[in-house]
Amino acid sequence: MARPKGSPNKSTAEIKALAQKHTGKAMAELARLATGAESEATRVAAIKELLDRAYGKASQPIGGDPDLPPVSHEIVMRNLSEATLREIAANS
Repeated sequence: MARPKGSPNKSTAEIKALAQKHTGKAMAELARLATGAESEATRVAAIKELLDRAYGKASQPIGGDPDLPPVSHEIVMRNLSEATLREIAANS
C-alpha cells in the first residue's frame, strides 16, 4: 500500500535525523575548506555552501534590466573575511 500523499516518509526522517547529528562538524569543515583549501575551486564551493545555508540560495531573476549586470555570488564570497565565514559556520 502506498504512503498517503503529504504524509512524512519514515526512512527519510530517520536519515535526516542521523545527518543532523553531524551538522556542527560539517559546518566547521566547510569553514575550514572555505578559508584554507589550496584549490580555489574548493574554496568557492565551500563558501557557496556556507552562504546557501546561512542566507538561502540566491534568486535567479528572469528578465530585468538588460543594461545591468547580474550580481555574482563570487563577488559577495570574495569580500567575506575569514572571521565572517567562521561566524556563519558557528551559527549554522
